[in-house]
Amino acid sequence: MKKMSGFFKKYGMSYFFLSFWLVLFMFFTVIPIICAVVLSFTDFDMVRTPDFVGIQNYLTLLLDDEIFMKSLSNTVFYALITGPAGYLLSFVVAWLITETSKGVRSFLTLVFYAPSLAGNIYMIWGYLFSGDAYGMVNSFLMEWGFISQPVQWLTDPEYNSIAVVIVILWTSLGAGFLSFVAGFQQLNKELFEAGAIDGIRNRWQELWHITLPQMVPQLLIGAVLSISGAFAIGYQNAQLTGNPSTDYSTHTILLHMTDYGYTRFEMGYASTIAVILFVLMTVAWWLISKGLKSFSSE
Repeated sequence: MKKMSGFFKKYGMSYFFLSFWLVLFMFFTVIPIICAVVLSFTDFDMVRTPDFVGIQNYLTLLLDDEIFMKSLSNTVFYALITGPAGYLLSFVVAWLITETSKGVRSFLTLVFYAPSLAGNIYMIWGYLFSGDAYGMVNSFLMEWGFISQPVQWLTDPEYNSIAVVIVILWTSLGAGFLSFVAGFQQLNKELFEAGAIDGIRNRWQELWHITLPQMVPQLLIGAVLSISGAFAIGYQNAQLTGNPSTDYSTHTILLHMTDYGYTRFEMGYASTIAVILFVLMTVAWWLISKGLKSFSSE
């Protein structure tokens, strides 16, 4: 009892303030995840009582749902391109603007972060990639002789994924980018001086041996945000290419889930899709975090 009393006396206030976040985390994250897992084994239309069907939803999803397999391949494709590319882009831009003065750095941070906050960007990009001769991309390419007739950038399955990737990368400098900017401001300058004495001769060696090991916490935060953003791609596609897109060419797991959940109200099947998406994100996060932690221990 004496030890418990001492523990609460020392850490009680900390746990008290932490409890508010834990309550919100439980109600808005943990409990919804548990509910989704439970509902994924049921047939539930939000009107009747959930009917337990075992793993039938999973069998249907993985063996009979061709659109899901299409959305899965699209999601993995976008995640493999926009995830690492957006992550690297955020880090490089943060690294470059750190070398500027404080005023310039603050201004550039706002400029690069602003696209992730803009609400009407899809209207702008829709105009840029418009499928007629007045769209800015088509107009430029036709004027310079690269194409002879307008390209249907947002409806042609051969091109619409290119437009989606460009827009996603343009908006990828979000919270992860801010964490990188903050991380660069907290680096221990004495380590750079010690590195110069020990034989560090260029900026790349400095980045690899001194900067990156100090920024592992920020790199992990950026990885989490990058993974969640890469696998949660969907609303951007719907705004640009429609929902569903032509031949489901830009359909993703998130759009497939919202289709069954919000349009068809098949919440059991939608929960199954959500669980699969959660597993994919968790596995990707585990692999990346393991790699970053092993890098920091070297």
